[in-house]
Amino acid sequence: MPQKKVALIMGSDSDLPVVSPAKKRLESLGIPVEAHVFSAHRTPEAAAAFAKSARANGFGAIIAAAGKAAHLAGALAAQTTLPVIGIPVKSSTLDGLDALLSTVQMPTGVPVATVAIDGADNAALLAAQILSVNDEPLAEKLQRLKEEMKQGVIDKDEALQSRKW
Repeated sequence: MPQKKVALIMGSDSDLPVVSPAKKRLESLGIPVEAHVFSAHRTPEAAAAFAKSARANGFGAIIAAAGKAAHLAGALAAQTTLPVIGIPVKSSTLDGLDALLSTVQMPTGVPVATVAIDGADNAALLAAQILSVNDEPLAEKLQRLKEEMKQGVIDKDEALQSRKW
């Protein structure tokens, strides 16, 4: 069975710096990524069409990043049974709190997993973990990554212990 893709959807191309860590993380795990710009408000038909066909087009999860009203993740989730992960994007208006609340406060029946404001790396890791349920090689890559992160903390502690402060 071919590797499922992850869709990386942005509400605006200005969100590219926020979502780029997700793209890098997914690619480092060997997960194909396809990125698009859709607006829940300006291109709702295109967003809905993409979400409705995502499973048939080989996607296993959708990551949606949006700021301010941040309806994008919910608009996509309303049109698919694939897992949707929302990244609330920090804006100048309310420092991303508006986006966080808009993304996390979904009605019953339209779930959106939500990561931290600008939390693209965790969105990618969550998408990878979802895909790894049926992909043992990917699960092994994620386990190695967790071991590397653990060793990184141990190394930092050892370095701290050897310093005088």
